[in-house]
Amino acid sequence: MKEKKVEYIELIYDLIFVYIIGRNNALLHDFANGFVALPAFLAYLVSTLAVIQIWNYTTYYVNVYGRHSVREHVFLFVNMFLLYFIGEGIRSDWQAYHTQYHVAWALILVNIGIQYLTELRTFSGDAQRRRQIGRMAAILFAEAALVLADIWAFRAFGNTGLSLAAILAGMAAVVFFGQRSSADYVDFSHLSERAMLYVVFTFGEMIIAIAAYFDGVFSLRSTYFALMAFLIVVGLFLSYGYFYDHIIDREKQTNGLGYMFFHIFLIFALNNITNGLEFMREESISLMPKLLFLIGSFALFFGMLFAMGGRHAKTVCRKYRQLAWAAAAVSGGFAALMLLLRGNMMANIALTVVFIFAVFAMIYRYGKEIGA
Repeated sequence: MKEKKVEYIELIYDLIFVYIIGRNNALLHDFANGFVALPAFLAYLVSTLAVIQIWNYTTYYVNVYGRHSVREHVFLFVNMFLLYFIGEGIRSDWQAYHTQYHVAWALILVNIGIQYLTELRTFSGDAQRRRQIGRMAAILFAEAALVLADIWAFRAFGNTGLSLAAILAGMAAVVFFGQRSSADYVDFSHLSERAMLYVVFTFGEMIIAIAAYFDGVFSLRSTYFALMAFLIVVGLFLSYGYFYDHIIDREKQTNGLGYMFFHIFLIFALNNITNGLEFMREESISLMPKLLFLIGSFALFFGMLFAMGGRHAKTVCRKYRQLAWAAAAVSGGFAALMLLLRGNMMANIALTVVFIFAVFAMIYRYGKEIGA
């Protein structure tokens, strides 16, 4: 199969998600009782996962069936425009934009589902391929129906959680039915590159966020925290980048669904880390909630990174489990020390830098040992 290249239109499509990342993160600046207000946090959770899932659905379709035709580009630009309505609905008074947000969300899912249905004619003689296409279209249409149902449920009962149920149902269905999908049609090199680019954009938003550590007046304290925050971003980026370059087998024959699934939560963790770093400066947030939020975000990031490597590592990767368990032990020690030193933010942020670079050093050493 001819290797698929990342096209300019895919990068343009990604730019709308950079805008939405910033909108999502802004939801977590509504504080109550020492932490983020629960309605705002739930809105952030749903919106962040929904947007990442939309990106996954689109990217997977383009990888398997994309021909960069005029029709495909029109569908892509329609979804870009609909994403503006989603972005506009992400605000502190999101309840007033609930209908607009959910209609746009459902239309995006229907848009991708229709694109799948248009492929049925192309594969009229391939029964297996037609079944796979039909399953993906059914998943998208079913999720769209749940999203639309939440409009009625929200008006009738308030926040019902149906939106989150729609996302989780879509994930579960893709993972379950994906086990039957063939890897012959997937260009994993292209798919992994697209996921990497989304991660890079997310790191870009993180770099913008930590600029707030400079408070406009030079001081050793603000410079110290800015430096530590920058080193945290660098360490996380190096850890992901080294996995991508040296441990992940990008020539692997796989349907790629598991890889994309792990990236939903990995990117979600990066968004949380961005917010967690901002929380460290917020005096209105209680100490323990923001520490636990940050520790949990780091745990989710590295957990997804090592889980992704476990499923998609190169065949030469020996003793991978030992690496993962060693990293887990270091993470446990980090969490304990963070809680022990919870009253000293200067020590905490330095400890975070040491932890991240310790894990990166383990990953780097492992890559050297396997000769990758």
